[in-house]
Amino acid sequence: MRRLKRVEHPESLSDTIAAALGVLARPRELLATLRDYVGVGRRRRAEPVVDIASLQRFLDTRASFVAQTSLYGYVRTRSGMRYPELFDNDGFVASMNIAKWQVWLACLSDLSVYAGGLMAGAQPDAASEVGRIVRTAVSQILAVTGTPTDAGPAFASSAEAVLERLASCDWHAVTDDAAAFTESPPALVRWAPIVDEMKALDEPIVLNSVRFRWQEVRRELRRSLDARALLADEAKPSDGSAFAPSPVAIRSVPEQAGE
Repeated sequence: MRRLKRVEHPESLSDTIAAALGVLARPRELLATLRDYVGVGRRRRAEPVVDIASLQRFLDTRASFVAQTSLYGYVRTRSGMRYPELFDNDGFVASMNIAKWQVWLACLSDLSVYAGGLMAGAQPDAASEVGRIVRTAVSQILAVTGTPTDAGPAFASSAEAVLERLASCDWHAVTDDAAAFTESPPALVRWAPIVDEMKALDEPIVLNSVRFRWQEVRRELRRSLDARALLADEAKPSDGSAFAPSPVAIRSVPEQAGE
């Protein structure tokens, strides 16, 4: 995760959100996510990532943001004027819910690897501690999430795959660029409820669009992350406190389908 590759074009957070809102327009869940991420009508100052709790909040909220804007944006773009009608179809709603959770897991996986790479780059002698911090943060996020009833039969195995990836990660090999984001772009192509023929045509654009959405998140994490403070927090005795669920927890599609 170091050495930028320049495959992407610069983009501000405000541009990302304006584009997402222009594409999505309706889902209430997305608006709740955006409110939590940036505040209403203004950019919210990023919370410093200085302990495991703040790392959990960052990973959870940003994974939710990228997952939702990517999935709903792609489906809306492909369905056009028929987009609101699709939510009257129970099969489509079920497919969207499954896709939503799978893309979120892929986003959580990628961002967690990237965050660990940043920490290892800042503290090269603490790779084992970095691994414990990231695994603890992600394990607690997944524990709070549980197995959602609308997530489909593959959710548990996909969540386990996230933890397996973190357990085997070589943190020193993670570079500060888009290289860690290998799961979220193909997850959108795989799980979006769009016919395979269209997805085959769209794939290069969709893959790039997801990578593009991570740019501002990466910049924000670089600004906010204090690896030394995180390592000091990890070394403190646990007080037994539980991770508080994020206010942008992903809800079921029927709640957000439209007016």
